[in-house]
Amino acid sequence: MTTLPHSGRLAGPVLMSARWVVGHQDGRHVLYDDGCAVFEGDTVTFVGHDYPGEVAHRIDCGNAILSPGFIDLDALSDLDTTVLAFDNQPGWRTGRVWPKSYMDRGPYEMYTPEELAFQKRYAFAQLIRNGVTTALPIASLFYREWAETDGEFSAAAHAAHDLGLRVYLGPAYRAGNSFVDDDGKIDFYFDEERGLVNLAGAVAFAERIEAMASPLVRAMLAPDRIETGTAEFLRRTAAAGNDLDIPVRLHCCQSDLEFDRIVDVHDATPLEWLDSLGVLSQRMLLPHGELVAGTRNVTRAGRDLDILAKAGATLVHCPIVSARHGGFMDSFSKFRALGVRIGLGTDTWPPDFILNMQVGIMVSRVIDASIESVRSEHYFDAATLGGADALRRPDLGRLQLGAKADMIVIDMGHDRIGHVIDPIQTLMMSSSGRDVRTVVIDGRFVMVDGVIPGFDASEEQARAQRQFDGLLTRYPDRTYGHPPLEQIFTSSYPRVGRKV
Repeated sequence: MTTLPHSGRLAGPVLMSARWVVGHQDGRHVLYDDGCAVFEGDTVTFVGHDYPGEVAHRIDCGNAILSPGFIDLDALSDLDTTVLAFDNQPGWRTGRVWPKSYMDRGPYEMYTPEELAFQKRYAFAQLIRNGVTTALPIASLFYREWAETDGEFSAAAHAAHDLGLRVYLGPAYRAGNSFVDDDGKIDFYFDEERGLVNLAGAVAFAERIEAMASPLVRAMLAPDRIETGTAEFLRRTAAAGNDLDIPVRLHCCQSDLEFDRIVDVHDATPLEWLDSLGVLSQRMLLPHGELVAGTRNVTRAGRDLDILAKAGATLVHCPIVSARHGGFMDSFSKFRALGVRIGLGTDTWPPDFILNMQVGIMVSRVIDASIESVRSEHYFDAATLGGADALRRPDLGRLQLGAKADMIVIDMGHDRIGHVIDPIQTLMMSSSGRDVRTVVIDGRFVMVDGVIPGFDASEEQARAQRQFDGLLTRYPDRTYGHPPLEQIFTSSYPRVGRKV
């Protein structure tokens, strides 16, 4: 029996066994009780029982689930500011939308290049700790001068290689932004020429990344939001995605502000407008899908459901962040029944993918007023197969012959879990991201027994807090009316003086 390596690859075939192994047969996941998975190099060579061949290393994971890793199509890659808006609303009064006064003085970067590089690496390590093996990073442009930069994503590529995370990278860019005018009305500002320059930079970055032919780092295009794009901006983005054959992620159908803006300007729903521009395809990833005509959340009649079913675009469902803001995709079961492609994203802290699925199941059942409408395996499929299909990667999201050796070990043997009748159902009831024990990506052990080489969680968290505190000191600059910090973020309870 081989002891788990501290990190890195093991030479020769590696057999990992566990109480439950999530394999894949005939296009769907299957469970092997007391099964095993064998990989050599970066590739799975066997999944099942009674491996007949010779192996160089045998690793017994014990009372655990050996599973394909999770695919996060909207993975937080900065210091999450959701906490700032969690109890402090409306967002336009608390710095979530630029005031005109801030725009007039000139927006500025609120983080240094070194801080941005740190944030990517810090976030990537957190994703690994929660069982994410493939990630498409997302960060907020609220705190940027305008768009993300080539330099910070070059640093992100380095961090991904160093930590061993599989990623699709691309700096976010836009052709406009929302702002609050002096009378408290939200309006939009556009600079299409600047947006097209940023698009050209994003394409150049993507070409360079794809030319590297890295097994871990691939490219995507990341136009920020549908409401901050123009028709020409979106057409050129889609054309570049087609030419490079890479994913394009565009936040869409996620807010009343966005939906109303598109309807008012184009007399079409966001999906109808995208369809009229001819930009939807299987390469398109659409977070968050909360406002779709023909569902409970939208009374307006529209062709949205038909467009989704025919286009092949993927809805990126982010249950935790949606539920925190009082919204939700309506409805997971309806979209699934129509054959709409659905993947999952976290888009917030913590990047707990297991909790993300749990929240999704619970809220979906409340919306549907039905327990039977959504089952545990539906969300597990979205977390694995849905993400892989969105990326058009049949070698990801499943453990079968020829797939990439991306797998995670989820500890099911501690007393917090309770009793088990089915491991996936118990996972959805009583587990969490903290139960992910070991992570293998591309055949490399990137986390072993909760430890990522070169990542000191306590030290890194303290550094992240210092950066976050620095952001807060500048927050009044970009908040409507520029009130003091204690008025922007009111305390849950009266604060009694602290000891110095």
